[in-house]
Amino acid sequence: MSGVIAKHPACGALPPNLGNYAEAYSGFSWKAIQDELSGLPDGAGLNIAWEAIDRHAAGPLKDHLAIRWIGKDDGKIDFTYGDLQEKTNRFANVLRALGLGKGDAVFALAGRIPELYIAAMGTLKNRSVFCPLFSAFGPEPLRQRLGKGEAKVLVTTNRLFKKNIAELRSSLPALKHVLLVDGDDAGDGVHSLAKLMAAAPCEFTIPPTSPEDLALLHFTSGTTGTPKGAMHVHNAVLMHYMTGKYVLDLHPGDIFWCTADPGWVTGTSYGIIAPLALGVTNIVDEADFDAERWYRTLEREKVTVWYTAPTAIRMLMRLPGEPSRQYDLQQLRLIASVGEPLNPAAVLWGQRALGLPIHDNWWQTETGGIMIANFASMDIKPGSMGRPLPGVEAAIVRRVSESEVEVVEQPGVAGELALRPGWPSMFRGYLHDEERYRKSFQNGWYITGDLASRDADGYFTFVGRADDIIKTAGHMVGPFEVESALLEHPAVAEAGVIGKPDPVIGEVVKAFIALKPGNEPTEELRLELIGFARKKLGSVVAPKEIEFLAGLPRTRSGKIMRRLLKVRELGLPEGDLSTLEPAP
Repeated sequence: MSGVIAKHPACGALPPNLGNYAEAYSGFSWKAIQDELSGLPDGAGLNIAWEAIDRHAAGPLKDHLAIRWIGKDDGKIDFTYGDLQEKTNRFANVLRALGLGKGDAVFALAGRIPELYIAAMGTLKNRSVFCPLFSAFGPEPLRQRLGKGEAKVLVTTNRLFKKNIAELRSSLPALKHVLLVDGDDAGDGVHSLAKLMAAAPCEFTIPPTSPEDLALLHFTSGTTGTPKGAMHVHNAVLMHYMTGKYVLDLHPGDIFWCTADPGWVTGTSYGIIAPLALGVTNIVDEADFDAERWYRTLEREKVTVWYTAPTAIRMLMRLPGEPSRQYDLQQLRLIASVGEPLNPAAVLWGQRALGLPIHDNWWQTETGGIMIANFASMDIKPGSMGRPLPGVEAAIVRRVSESEVEVVEQPGVAGELALRPGWPSMFRGYLHDEERYRKSFQNGWYITGDLASRDADGYFTFVGRADDIIKTAGHMVGPFEVESALLEHPAVAEAGVIGKPDPVIGEVVKAFIALKPGNEPTEELRLELIGFARKKLGSVVAPKEIEFLAGLPRTRSGKIMRRLLKVRELGLPEGDLSTLEPAP
């Protein structure tokens, strides 16, 4: 870990929502957070869409800009909170007219288009269950998810329907209706969404909603097996609201931009719900990553809080120049990152190139919201994911048997990261897989599957996925530590590390490296990198082998797919590649 970065003075210009961490943590109650929300009128329960849209539309934020959508051609469409209320009401009425109600599944297969955001909130108003899908999915991963999730309605585009869905209809008996955002009625349950919306009433009363009513379904792929459907309830909005306030430090009048794909849980929790729940302006850019476009968007839209992914940051790091000198980013107050651990070099690059450190945080699809974070009011330890959220109890545990774990009290000792169940956005189950869900909990802890350590100040540092740990010559090596060291070399843009089976020492540490422009993958550079890593890490931990690649395989959520690197190295079947980001 490379030193400590004191909290940035830019954060001090606007006092952070979470000022004194120790006081906030010790005095925290979920009841206090709930009291900051309004709940449905007349005590009718808690509904995510009400808290994110209708309560604002009923008050002084009715005409406040809620979403600014930027198309690939730079065209813009603005939606106030009043606009969103009307359009989501219409979508809820469309669902009701189609016969959908509480618990029925509505899937969306689309990129960042306005209809996806309207469908998400309209679905929640109807007490139906919303499930986003990656727009880049092919037929087989779509069939698995639509089938397992028992989708009754699919919102998609004409192109994606013809490309991937039409051929699947016969194998999806539950899928009764396909709503095309840009197509005409085509029979067999295929409808024009625009026509249905135009005919639907603009008034809708949200039915009584229990905080424990199912609201969101997010599929997550493990290293093996079929996708897991993590189920979340309406009570999750407490976590979305609280983390938007305390971690992303959203204040009234903020302009927020989350770059996450809507097919990933971050794109729902923080690309839709959290900013709307806080009543701020949410920027939505339809286009994929483009460095110049991103910097231009930050400048032109005067973004104040930016939530992005390590992959995007590393891609920006590959470019020459200092963006803070090329673009006017003075409005930018806070940058946060999620998707996989943020290497220390990336945190320091943010400080140098953007004028702001990058605040890493940690959570999972299963947790539904941020669990551990570097807060605006705290010093940053580069390489650390920060400290637990108020209301979240985290610990390092070690297994003492197949069914028992014990807490590791000693600082600096690596073990499994565990969370005490009870936070509002905790997943309530894996769809149709109760046994898998049950095995996620031991001795009153949710076992995350990640390895981490905790220092004496209470900061947690990621070590690796439990199934990524490399066992070499009797030592346990975390890939993240090796990758972070390699990224400190000026020629390295990305690094992915695996354990390669070896008959003598168990596994050899092997690194796959993508170089920054202007660097050639020579034998001389390979030897230089091995020597560089040995000086940083020692001979046991440093990679014995290095292979250069044009780019590393990663998911659309930004995680390097070490599993794929390993199976390719070993010549094994590649398995499910449905979440793989297309090669550049």
